[in-house]
Amino acid sequence: MSCSSSSGSEDEDEGVDAYRKGGYHAVRIGDPFNGGRYIAQRKLGWGNFSTVWLAYDTKSSKFVALKIQKSAVDFAQAALHEIEVLSAIANGNPSDSKCVIRLIDQFKHSGPNGQHLCMVLEFLGDSLLRLIKHNRYKGLPLNKVRELCKSILTGLDYLHRELGIIHTDLKPENVLLVSTIDPSKDPEKSGLTPILERPEGNPNGGIMSNAIEKKLKRRARKAVAKIALRRDSMGGIKVREKKSLDGIDLRCKVVDFGNACWVDQQFSEEIQTRQYRAPEVILGAGYSFPVDMWSFACMAFELATGDIMFAPKCGQGFSEDEDHLARMMEFLGKMPRKVAITGTRSKDYFDRHGDLKRIKRLKFWSLDRVLVEKYNFSESDAREFTDFLSPLLDFAPDKRPTAEQSLQHPWLEIKSPNPSEEEKELDFGKLAVGMTNLQIEVDR
Repeated sequence: MSCSSSSGSEDEDEGVDAYRKGGYHAVRIGDPFNGGRYIAQRKLGWGNFSTVWLAYDTKSSKFVALKIQKSAVDFAQAALHEIEVLSAIANGNPSDSKCVIRLIDQFKHSGPNGQHLCMVLEFLGDSLLRLIKHNRYKGLPLNKVRELCKSILTGLDYLHRELGIIHTDLKPENVLLVSTIDPSKDPEKSGLTPILERPEGNPNGGIMSNAIEKKLKRRARKAVAKIALRRDSMGGIKVREKKSLDGIDLRCKVVDFGNACWVDQQFSEEIQTRQYRAPEVILGAGYSFPVDMWSFACMAFELATGDIMFAPKCGQGFSEDEDHLARMMEFLGKMPRKVAITGTRSKDYFDRHGDLKRIKRLKFWSLDRVLVEKYNFSESDAREFTDFLSPLLDFAPDKRPTAEQSLQHPWLEIKSPNPSEEEKELDFGKLAVGMTNLQIEVDR
């Protein structure tokens, strides 16, 4: 559960059923926490373990993210583990220069549903997934990808080399910009006046008003979609304007350490979100820091292209895992037999020769050719980006570069594009506006 302005689902809320003994704590706007130090302002998001609220810290006079865990024992244990990891991160980073989210405070809060562990974290902006969506899945300019990659690698280097922590769930949702894409949604930049006491009204307003607001937003989106569809059917010219990235602060931090572990204290073999899962995890061959590097490479590809690198599916006669391994090999070449047969689950997917059992025909398409032929990279950009990514996607974990080594790679040096990618974006925006004006004239 990330503590951003856009965390949680856009189309669903957590519902009211989990607001019971052992479940969520019902929060109302203006509710005080930790002796009145933190005042709830609005809900930022939710997850299976917790809800996250924008809160005002009356001691520091700053807005923060307040994460309130469910009260059941299992959830409390998970929160204690996360607090332990976050405390280690904060203690080793007094200058706040390591590109990792900062824990400010932690305390217990008693409510009708039990005792809830609470974490106070710095307020951050939108996730990289939201940034990718904002850019309409078109792929960010490479210099902006470089900037983001530097921050992520700085965070990973700190976690791995200095603390011995494996994140285990690195993905675009779990990296947040330091501020929001839309300045009006940033409480500091927008000059939001903090609410310091509970407004009069419905005692369950924190839950019920949120549910009503979600329904109204869904209805509004459907209405807008119907209007757009009607205009298209009448012969209007539809141009999807590419949104500008100008003015967006691309500094970012790694967040969400609920599944993180110490390298010598691993709790689960089942780690990582599917699309960012390393081959050694699928094969049950054990894991260490290189799993984060694999996930990082998948993220870098996604930032640069707008597409998920590996999106496996179940098929007739083969599993999602086997399809995932096949897709890896189609991009990266055949997995070495020594790697393929070393895991506890290797026999489920590979024969004794190191060939997949149920998927025989692979369609090889090398990474550099994919970048050129599918994503219109120049030959030089594709070659240089592949030179950066390929070592991170080595099937043998011990051959992948560390975060520290990756930070030294020449691809990360910011270049002066010619013509400027930013100018290309601006020109596209002007074209889109012109086409929109043309559409208005035609409709008349």
